[in-house]
Amino acid sequence: MRVLDYSKELIARQSVTPADAGCQEWMIEKLAALGFTIERMPAGGVENFWAVHGSEGPVFCFAGHTDVVPTGPLDAWHSDPFVPIIRDGNLYGRGAADMKGSLAAMLVATEDFLRESPDHSGRIAFLITSDEEGVATHGTRHVVEQLHCRGERIDYCLVGEPSSEESLADVVKNGRRGSLNGTLRILGVQGHVAYPEKADNPIHRVLPALQELVGREWDAGSPDFPPTRLQISNIHAGTGATNVIPGVLELQFNFRFSPASSVEDLQAAVQEILDRKQLRYELDWQFSGPPFYTAPGKLLDAVQTGITEIMGRPAKLSTGGGTSDGRFIALLGGEVVELGPCNASIHKIDEHVALADLERLPQVYLASLRALFASGGV
Repeated sequence: MRVLDYSKELIARQSVTPADAGCQEWMIEKLAALGFTIERMPAGGVENFWAVHGSEGPVFCFAGHTDVVPTGPLDAWHSDPFVPIIRDGNLYGRGAADMKGSLAAMLVATEDFLRESPDHSGRIAFLITSDEEGVATHGTRHVVEQLHCRGERIDYCLVGEPSSEESLADVVKNGRRGSLNGTLRILGVQGHVAYPEKADNPIHRVLPALQELVGREWDAGSPDFPPTRLQISNIHAGTGATNVIPGVLELQFNFRFSPASSVEDLQAAVQEILDRKQLRYELDWQFSGPPFYTAPGKLLDAVQTGITEIMGRPAKLSTGGGTSDGRFIALLGGEVVELGPCNASIHKIDEHVALADLERLPQVYLASLRALFASGGV
């Protein structure tokens, strides 16, 4: 089974973000043999490439990443995370589901499609990075910026993120919420706990503001997006001594926001609350990316046709979950969806993908390609 062999080849490479460990060179060899024009686009120590088959017309793009998250404690794994192994009908290894299995399926589907349609209309492309699991600054974002500067467009894009929940292709992501991070420092005055009148405890000061921030309804969402949510991810204060009032509290939080809210509105609302509570503070923002949404159209129709042909039923559409590199690709103005294996084990100890799903995923991709090209979209 080619897809199994390809998945093993990729999993065996220790590409912990932002390292690529030769995954992309291996993929490039496969694509070059099919007649793709390859453009390596490294940036900031990150490996990226853009590959195109065909000379003109609309672009369909497979997008994904070769980097994986760290393994965690090796002794917690039942086998070496970088030695792919089959056990109980599953392929185990770091990246099996997120997303080296998808990359392998993309290659197999492309090989089969070009064998059937060597003179296809339009163009088929691959956009691959090793900076999706990390800071995501020099990866897909960089490639998209370069393509934009050259006036290039991606009309249709399938990102191989593990979108499935209970069974393969039961969920397709046709959008994602935006992501906005904040680092907040509440400034107080350090002192002895026995003399609180001579200090100013930032923990006590911030509690009313935190209650309002966490309890606020930022927006009601929309028919296509859940409401915007604020989650506190870390709070730190104190010297470690029980008799010292801290002078500073540092807090990190994240907004996953729908199109019903803007970055500017969220920032202004947070600052209004902090000012109204008369806090002394420093606040730094990091904007990870805007929300994006693909309405039903040629790409979704083709993907649903492919899923129904192979799985016997269509997928549910969703904009829930985290974010992905689709947020950058969508800025080029095309239709973007995410479709990949089940996500139950991603980022976990003993990450795995079912062999049955691994076998069917390239079939779903191939059927989707056929449907899109037959529709005249490409």
